[in-house]
Amino acid sequence: MRLPVIAVALVALMAAGAAKALDPEEQLTDPALESRARALAQQLRCPVCQGETVDDSDAGVARDLRGLLRARLQAGDSDTEALNAVVTRFGESALLRPDARGANLVLWLAGPTLFGMALLGVVLGRRRPDPSEPPLSPAERARLTGLPRSPAPHVPDPLQPDARRSSQ
Repeated sequence: MRLPVIAVALVALMAAGAAKALDPEEQLTDPALESRARALAQQLRCPVCQGETVDDSDAGVARDLRGLLRARLQAGDSDTEALNAVVTRFGESALLRPDARGANLVLWLAGPTLFGMALLGVVLGRRRPDPSEPPLSPAERARLTGLPRSPAPHVPDPLQPDARRSSQ
């Protein structure tokens, strides 16, 4: 009985989290322009929240950015021009996925490069012995099997009583 109640509660929480931050008064009357504005807002990072898109954020700056995008689109700007206006004003950090060029290229390539270096280190660290190393000769094998398996003779075995003490 508890499982269905918990499942319903989780679904309700997820649906509440999925609700967009857009106020009805922000929406444009033209559905085509509104869909373009929403798509552009999904490409921008909220300067306050950092982990959310401008479309999802409730922050005041995000609301202002959504208004700026809608005003630019109503003025006749293309999607690229509207995004460039935001990037000019806030920098490339406003983009959720910055272009992979210039200084950003270093950041884009750093992860795969470090992963490749770590993988190479693991591979080189686990190398097998050189197969050109000759196997043991029969004489070496016989000598090896003749070696004692117990501790060295000069190290007393702590589990065995000392023969010198017991004889006294």
